[in-house]
Amino acid sequence: MKSLRTSSTPEFRPAGRVLAGLLLLTLLSAVLSLCLGSTFVSPALVPQALLAQLLGTVEEPIIQYVRLPRTCGCLLAGAALAVSGAVIQSVLHNPLAAPNIIGVNSGAGLMVALCSALLPQSVTLIPLAAFLGAFLGVLLVLFIAERTGASRITLVLAGVAVSNIFSAGIDAVVTFFPDALLGYSDFRIGGLNNLSMDRIVPAFWVVLISLILLISLSGEMDILALGRETAQSLGLPVKPLRLVLLALAAALAGAAVSFAGLLGFVGLLVPHIMRRLVGEESGPLLLTCALGGGVVLCGCDLLARLIFAPYELPVGILMSLLGGPFFIWLLLRQRGGRHSG
Repeated sequence: MKSLRTSSTPEFRPAGRVLAGLLLLTLLSAVLSLCLGSTFVSPALVPQALLAQLLGTVEEPIIQYVRLPRTCGCLLAGAALAVSGAVIQSVLHNPLAAPNIIGVNSGAGLMVALCSALLPQSVTLIPLAAFLGAFLGVLLVLFIAERTGASRITLVLAGVAVSNIFSAGIDAVVTFFPDALLGYSDFRIGGLNNLSMDRIVPAFWVVLISLILLISLSGEMDILALGRETAQSLGLPVKPLRLVLLALAAALAGAAVSFAGLLGFVGLLVPHIMRRLVGEESGPLLLTCALGGGVVLCGCDLLARLIFAPYELPVGILMSLLGGPFFIWLLLRQRGGRHSG
């Protein structure tokens, strides 16, 4: 099995330095997200607003009820989607794979739509429903990979077909239950408007537990990356491990979709960037993807709400504008024969 690393990869920087840099960027992006918008809030007032010490002022409700949930949502969804993409690419040995490309996001979206339509009062069930839909998408793609031995590009095309089927299901649910998804266009594109902490908290626990489990399995992921035969010769239960890893990736993607909608390309862009910075070792890769995903999504969300101010562009549109050309570039490289199926 060939590594996802390319021959043009530069010499890797120490992972500790990259992590330290990403932590600083995470803090900076969070502060900017809290301060900038249609109303500027001085950074000096942010701690007071977070501690509810500015009662009666304009800044306090803006920070507490608008920008804090949005910033937390950006960091959480970005981390979840980026790590999910890194795991899926590693397990499927496919650099073109990502949650939005192979049907994971749309599978989660379909189950969120069904849950919202049939059980509108059960808000706490939405992350579970999203996980089930995402895992269904993963299983379908894994089934195709196992049964056909398809090339990487064929596998991605099959994932696109699965994604379209799930998307048609979402449209059908909204047609019959038009009130199932309030703000359906934002959900379909992907956005972080009108978030509340109540919507984020259940997804936070799913993401946290999934990340801890994945970090604990990083050694097994490194062995799995050596190839099926090698991993089996070392006593690794390959099939069960692949299912567990993909289930955790589905949990991450489903948690993000449950409150951020069908955001695209975070899980494709960020893992490729982080691999070029820290290499293929799973532990550093997963940690840097978690931080890098939050930074990228938070930065794009901030740009989306400032670039046409006072009007706001859904962040999903900006992510597609960035990710689409990148995916085409990757696709052309695969067709050029650098990575065989």
